[in-house]
Amino acid sequence: MSDHHVAMRDLVCSLPEPGWNYGHGRSPFYRHALANGATFVIYNRRMMPVSMTNADRFQAYWALRKGVARLDTGELPIEIRGPDAKRLLNRIFTRDIAKIRPGRSTYGIACWPDGGVLVDGILIRLAPDCFWYVQADGDFVGWTRAQAMGMDVEITDAQSWVHQIQGPKAFDVLADICDDGMPEPFKYFDAREVMMGGQKVLITRTGWTAELGFEIYTRPDMDFEAHWAHVTEVGARHGMLDIGLDGMDIRRIEGAILNNGSDIDSSMSAWAAGFERFIDLTKDDFFGRDALAHMTDRRTCIYGIACKVAEPLIGGPVARSGREIGHITASGWSPCLERGVAYVRLNCADDLDPRTVEVMGFDLAMHNAEIVDLPFYDPEKKIPRGLEVAAW
Repeated sequence: MSDHHVAMRDLVCSLPEPGWNYGHGRSPFYRHALANGATFVIYNRRMMPVSMTNADRFQAYWALRKGVARLDTGELPIEIRGPDAKRLLNRIFTRDIAKIRPGRSTYGIACWPDGGVLVDGILIRLAPDCFWYVQADGDFVGWTRAQAMGMDVEITDAQSWVHQIQGPKAFDVLADICDDGMPEPFKYFDAREVMMGGQKVLITRTGWTAELGFEIYTRPDMDFEAHWAHVTEVGARHGMLDIGLDGMDIRRIEGAILNNGSDIDSSMSAWAAGFERFIDLTKDDFFGRDALAHMTDRRTCIYGIACKVAEPLIGGPVARSGREIGHITASGWSPCLERGVAYVRLNCADDLDPRTVEVMGFDLAMHNAEIVDLPFYDPEKKIPRGLEVAAW
């Protein structure tokens, strides 16, 4: 068995000693994660808590499904400002940026010229000539700066840190932490500047959980400790739990939210990644447009895996009749569905049927499983839109 098929993972911990400590950034709320026994991953050269000793992944998961949870993320907001900002971003992204109004955000996909996926994230329009792109881990900044040569535009680190508050009670928390109450309107993918504890922050009605929720973006000149204390005090009244990424990872798989660099990457086209609804071939030229337009096979290669008896192994094979047809890119055990849930990246879209397959579990044995369409439930996104509350 290859070293790749080993039930292990690599995390980062903090040690009370001198030595090499370069190339990554710590959140201003880092010490609070340490107090909860956090271990981390490096994401966008930032430390993001994955596990916490104050709550295991299933406690975190149920907080997201039944209550409310907070995650201090490694997302990286980049500011694109200037008279040519819209023109530049329309060259970068696969959707028409001109359609985004100030105070709104959208899911933004950027491609390489060959149509491969460069990065995904949330694009926020703050003003006619000012945008923030809250990127996943990827090469967005260097690529965009190279394409901006000769344009009247500035591309800078917004010096903002992002934390998410997610779950069915998230808006109860939001109404209490905002000095003037919950902003109205605050629709799905809206962006608003609000006062929290006497300090101005940006919030968006977005998240990485497919649950009701919002994200808070800090300002570089704010009192971080006062902000954290304010949100913590209010959140405690609603049972808010601080979590690592592990519980959120299960929920995002159920909701079909992909992770750049693992589920999707530059080796697969935006079609193969399942991004058809985010690609507008009728708009002016954008990087990857010609390549995508000339691709005859526009079928996705990313599907769900449901396994009743095991949690699939990340990186493990998916096989049919002894022939490997793909591999697992993400997995978890769903307490709600009572089965292992995962993504399979098929080697070829022709390998989709029949849907009965075998998948390697964390026990390194092969188990019967089924290929399913994504998401595992709530395909119309009624839960994050506030149109439906799951009854557990």
